[in-house]
Amino acid sequence: MVTPMDPTSAAFMLAENRNQPMHVGGLQLFRRPDDAGRTFVRDFYQDMIQERELSPLFLKRPQRSLATAGQWVWTEDTQFDIEHHVRHSGLPKPGRVRELLELCSRLHGTRLAPERPLWEATVIEGLRDGRMAMYTKMHHALVDGVSSMRLLQSVLSTDPDRREMPPPWAVQPAARGVAPEPASTDHHLADLPASAFRQALGITADAAGIAGALARTVSRGVRNETSALSFYAPRTILNTNITGSRRFAAQDWPIERLRGVGKATGTTINDVVLAMVSGAMRTYLTELGALPDTGLVAMVPVGLNAKQAQNASVDGGNAVGAVMVKLGTDLADPADRLRAVHRSMTDGKEALGTMTPLQILAMSAIGLAPAVLPPLLRMSGFTRPPFNLIISNVPGPRVPHYYNGAELVGMYPLSIPIHGMALNITCTSYAGRMGFGLTGCRRTVPRLQLLLAHLDHELSALECAAGL
Repeated sequence: MVTPMDPTSAAFMLAENRNQPMHVGGLQLFRRPDDAGRTFVRDFYQDMIQERELSPLFLKRPQRSLATAGQWVWTEDTQFDIEHHVRHSGLPKPGRVRELLELCSRLHGTRLAPERPLWEATVIEGLRDGRMAMYTKMHHALVDGVSSMRLLQSVLSTDPDRREMPPPWAVQPAARGVAPEPASTDHHLADLPASAFRQALGITADAAGIAGALARTVSRGVRNETSALSFYAPRTILNTNITGSRRFAAQDWPIERLRGVGKATGTTINDVVLAMVSGAMRTYLTELGALPDTGLVAMVPVGLNAKQAQNASVDGGNAVGAVMVKLGTDLADPADRLRAVHRSMTDGKEALGTMTPLQILAMSAIGLAPAVLPPLLRMSGFTRPPFNLIISNVPGPRVPHYYNGAELVGMYPLSIPIHGMALNITCTSYAGRMGFGLTGCRRTVPRLQLLLAHLDHELSALECAAGL
């Protein structure tokens, strides 16, 4: 079966090259159950590769040929090999978190094979504290961050005693044995329901409003106001061509600390996350003698309403817009940086609030074009960067979850640096903690792990500024 690839997914396929793999990943840490034997991790892995009834999403393989008129399409892999996609690795001694992050860095720098379904999972043992881990990666053409989070949540349970749970790539129990409805090959106008007409009319109205949305977006960008388009990001050491090697650093902090700063200052948790990054980047670039005089600009993805963007689900797809947020790294005071971030984020949300989801996607695509097109046209370095780094925040489960008795104790996202944007910072909330995942080009972003200490210091500085 051949299905067309949506434009956003096709863009991720077109943008990919050896130095710019376009997959997102995740590191999950598990604590073994109390009754786990010595072979628990091996059995954990064996159970996963025994699964033979896979969800269609995990059998989708990209293809482009003369038969598809040069367009990217999805086909089903008829020679699927689960042992290629699901692997088992051990850490070298002494089995610290450092060795785990180094392994994830190497795995994340390797491209997914385009002749196979675009995903992999690696079960990892050898941590000296007895925990186990799983690193997963999926091509961004298959899923966005929200979709990947929902995929993970769909197979977890709040019951620590539950066993025989399917892996994320399995057909979920509710869907097993349900035959798909046959697709009609003969369509008539009279057969279309009223909702289809309403949807078509809505799309027409959205398209008619794009010109106005574009005019407003460009106007705000020219005036250096927050929107989906930025003209004022300074050039930094992050805004250059990258290599294919990756470095990954991760740490988490109690959400209650971030919430406390937000309550005391009238800001949101996401504002506090952005302010933490702002202060950390200011310190980091200052130490390297590379802090620009004007403030950095971050591209912050914004998930669309699930009811209006049905493809952000366990079925995969991409449904995100973007806003360019001014981080205020040129401001010396942590409180001033937080206020600047809050003001910029509020303005951006208000700008997006005047648009429909289709218009948001269109404006976001225009805003991202200056980052995506130069690498494709081999013109990187000749234009001003549209933004300096990417910062996203994907909400996760609020209470502890389990997989076959193993408690999930940490979630850390890995994302996509691109040419001109050597650093990507993604956060995931889970069970009262906010996990930061920093993914950077190994050569372009030196001493990436120092940013973790700077983030910790900045949270303390924000608490002090808030009177906590």
